[in-house]
Amino acid sequence: MNDFPLLVEFVPRTNLYREPETISKLPIVQNGPPGTFVIFSDGRKVALPTDQIVFADDTGAGARVGFGGMSFTGMEEGYLVFYRVRDLRPEGELSPQRGRKMTLEPQMVSSIHVDGRHVWPVGSLS
Repeated sequence: MNDFPLLVEFVPRTNLYREPETISKLPIVQNGPPGTFVIFSDGRKVALPTDQIVFADDTGAGARVGFGGMSFTGMEEGYLVFYRVRDLRPEGELSPQRGRKMTLEPQMVSSIHVDGRHVWPVGSLS
């Protein structure tokens, strides 16, 4: 396994989708990069913070995404919670509406690794 600061392994039969780059003819500033989504087998689509992704792969059983400037804080109100701790891109390339918190339903995720160590689910051997 690669040692990313934060690696989220999604459940089997998930894929990644990244919106294509588009060049607007309008002078829109700070729109941010195209969106990245995890697509689940039932058709659900969950947005990910594209500007924080340092690794993305869906060639195995399920999608795996490595984040560079996010931290996993645990469970809050039944959700897995992650916070943006630093930006990986210059301010001018980021959307001013970028989220500071990412939440995922536990049933969407197979495992979470921080600095190469398995941290969720607790007690699992992955």
